[in-house]
Order: sequence, then structure tokens, then C-alpha cells
Amino acid sequence: MIKRGLLLSGGMDSTALAYWLRPEYAFTVNYGQRSAKAEIAAAQQISKHLNIEHHVLLADCSSVGSGDLSNNEPLAIAPKSDWWPFRNQLLVTLCGMVAVRYGLSELIVGSVSSDQTHKDGVEEFYSALNQLMILQEGKLKVTAPAISMTTTQLIKKSGIPPELLLWSHSCHKNDTPCHNCRGCNKYFSILEGLSEYCD
Repeated sequence: MIKRGLLLSGGMDSTALAYWLRPEYAFTVNYGQRSAKAEIAAAQQISKHLNIEHHVLLADCSSVGSGDLSNNEPLAIAPKSDWWPFRNQLLVTLCGMVAVRYGLSELIVGSVSSDQTHKDGVEEFYSALNQLMILQEGKLKVTAPAISMTTTQLIKKSGIPPELLLWSHSCHKNDTPCHNCRGCNKYFSILEGLSEYCD
């Protein structure tokens, strides 16, 4: 039996994936990001509603963070203000450590086409990361099923109801929307484009 785990940040993309794919497990990582409390609360609520076993991992990496997600200034090499060096690689690795304990075969990541601003959000990155994880004990597969979709396409594909989507948390800077980060801008822009979710 194939058992899957989802990296569930509580944002729109991973929330829609949770509803669409219904994995057996979901993992949320508090790695020292500013909005960790709200992300965990959103992920817990979504997992409970979908009857997904949810685990919270704690690994405080705030001292090596960069930009909006941390309390540190963006590094000079940052392509955007929300870039955190090697973040997706870190999160997959941490979740993989737990996934193998439960005999999981696959880790699902919620990257979409707009994440390709960052190198760790492109299809080539996940292909390489998948090969690296499979090479190791546990042969854990890493997939990004929505990597070629926009967030709007993913939401429509998932069929997620409005009340569940609105539980998601996308702000990069606070536990409540700051209305001036890339996460908030994306969240409200997507909702505006999906009139059925704004009624």
C-alpha cells in the first residue's frame, strides 16, 4: 500500500492539494518563520476536517533565515524579498526524516508555476531532489503535482469549497495578514479572480 505525506504549510496551494489528493499524513514545519503559529493553526484545522494525520515539526533555523519570512534582512543574492536560502530542500529533508518512520512512500510538495521565481520552486529542482531522496534508505519519492499549474488552476482542479480555502494562511510576515507582502498580495489577488470564493 502506498502511503503519502503532504508538506502542509497552511497556504492556499498546499490546502488545495490536501483537499484534492487526501494524503494519509500531513507535515507542517516550524522552522523559525514569522508566521509559524498561524500556519500551524491553519494546517491543523484543515487536517482535522479532512481526517488527515497531522504532525508539527520544530527545527528553529531563524538565525539563518533571510527576508520577509524571517527577522533578517534579505541576502544580496535573494531574487525576491521572501527568499530563504535552501528552504524547500530543508523542509523536504525534515519531513522525510519523519515520513520514513511511518513507512511513507511519497512526499508531496505544494509548489505551483508562480514559485518558479525561486530555483527551489522549479520542476528541475524537484526532479533532482526526488532522485536524491530515492537514492537513500527508504527510497522516498518526492512529487510536486501542481508544478505546472497556477494557483487558480489548482484550486479549480481540487474542487475545494470556499469555506475550507479561506482557512488558509498566506502572510509571510505575521500571524494576521499584513497586506503588504508577496504572500498576502497573492492571496487576495487569487480570491479576487475567483468570484465564487468571495461571495
